[in-house]
Amino acid sequence: MNGPDEWDDHELPSSPGERPRIPSPRTAAEDLGPLPDAQPAPVRDPVQDTGGGPREPEAEPVTEPPAPVPLPASAPAPPHKVLKSLLGAWALAACSAEETAAVEAHLTDCASCADEALRLRDAVGLLHPADSLDLDPLLRSRVLEGCLGRRPARIPVPEWATPYDAETAKLDALLRDMGEAEWRAPVRLRWFEGERPVERATTVAGVMGHLMAVDGLVATALGLPDPLGTAAPPGTPDPLVRTETFWRTPEGEPDPLALRAPWRDQSYALIRQVSFAGDRVAELAVPYGAFRLALRDAFLDRAFECWVHAGDIADAVDYPYEAPASGHLHQMVDLAARLLPSALADRRRAGLAAPPQRLVEAGAPGRTLHLEVEGNGGGHWYIALDSPAALGTPERTVAHIALDSAEFCQLAAGHISPEEAAAGQNGERDAIREVLFATASLSRL
Repeated sequence: MNGPDEWDDHELPSSPGERPRIPSPRTAAEDLGPLPDAQPAPVRDPVQDTGGGPREPEAEPVTEPPAPVPLPASAPAPPHKVLKSLLGAWALAACSAEETAAVEAHLTDCASCADEALRLRDAVGLLHPADSLDLDPLLRSRVLEGCLGRRPARIPVPEWATPYDAETAKLDALLRDMGEAEWRAPVRLRWFEGERPVERATTVAGVMGHLMAVDGLVATALGLPDPLGTAAPPGTPDPLVRTETFWRTPEGEPDPLALRAPWRDQSYALIRQVSFAGDRVAELAVPYGAFRLALRDAFLDRAFECWVHAGDIADAVDYPYEAPASGHLHQMVDLAARLLPSALADRRRAGLAAPPQRLVEAGAPGRTLHLEVEGNGGGHWYIALDSPAALGTPERTVAHIALDSAEFCQLAAGHISPEEAAAGQNGERDAIREVLFATASLSRL
């Protein structure tokens, strides 16, 4: 239509008789996508705003909120090829935190990688748990057994000496790759005296000096040189005196790395000596200060102490260490169980335990405690409570203790106190307490 529109006789105030100008409809800003961040309104200059013609009425000023601070731009995601190559490490939980986040974000968008990641994660579940990088400690025994099965040794190692042979070989393997700093690592030796635990601070080198000094008791009983040499104290001192004597000698504080060779040579000499002598020396008495052990039991004692202190060294250098083979551990537990009646009698003589409830003739059955050691190397032992010469029998059992083999060995080594031993207990409380304390009293430096 070319003529003017009808518009109700309303005129614009600035131009009489002129038709009002109506703007055409506009699309909404939201129709074109997300709204941008709000920008501050421009400031109009009243001096420049002097153009002629009608002006639209100005709107009331609106206070705009402050513009948000822009976030730092995130790093672009790695390409598909890189993320796919990380799937194996992601399944093994070997990725860094950033790589893990990137891979998991990618798996939500990429179906092929998600399927591959699921297969890899299932495969990881079939893998064995992480083990020590060292060889199986039983490998040496199996190889020797296989060799000896084909060609028996002309001079075999006695069965009662094989635990010592195996434990010294394991400890030597631990020491082989240690540097000087590790030899000087602090070690805290623990044992039990009377009613309380005792500790002694030393180093890895000090522990090896202690083992060599106490092994010297067995060496001198077999006619081998004493590692203390001319500094050896007179008489038959106990292991603590011999150890402190060795620590005070010039040989006790040499280059730490120089201690491994003489200790290992001494252990080889002990094995050779008993192999040539055979069972003829099995009952030879080895003095330990206030008591004596038969040579076969002394070798088990040395194997047990070698294993315990090797564990102390491994803890000091933060390295895993395996327990003895099941058969060897059973022999060590058996030795401790056989020593318990004598340990009970020693505590009674020292006034640390109640006297026996009744007198029992030697070889006669008496009150008995059933000691059950569970797990690797475990078994059942019946401990005579009234006399070392009495006979422990299932029929006369008045109490029962059940302990895991590792816990029993830690108690016998003085590494945990009798109160801390989580034992299954049943029967006479006094008998149970006395046997637990007697087990801890087997420990020494």
